[in-house]
Amino acid sequence: MNGFSVDLDRIIASAVKSGKMFFGSKKALDAAKSGKAVALILASNCPPESLADIRRHSALSKIPLYVHSSTSSELGAACGKPFAVSALTIREISDPDVLRMIRESRDASEVRSKQ
Repeated sequence: MNGFSVDLDRIIASAVKSGKMFFGSKKALDAAKSGKAVALILASNCPPESLADIRRHSALSKIPLYVHSSTSSELGAACGKPFAVSALTIREISDPDVLRMIRESRDASEVRSKQ
């Protein structure tokens, strides 16, 4: 690891503020397949088969994928929703600092994968 960490709560807050997001593992998989997402955030208890599919397609599309330490119920609450959210697809981020954080983490993961 290069010491770079990502503030997932800040990314989630920015996505909630902009409203440019989708909920659910099917939407996350669709976005991973099409490459139409800024980032994907999965709950710690996202079903393993969904996680594997989303992980594979996000790697091919070079979309940053983060697994949050919270459960789907907690991720839903963090998004201001009264229901569980297993996956969050972020379509757009308006905060330039948060966008830079995502890009830097993606670049760092690409360097790690090439080593």
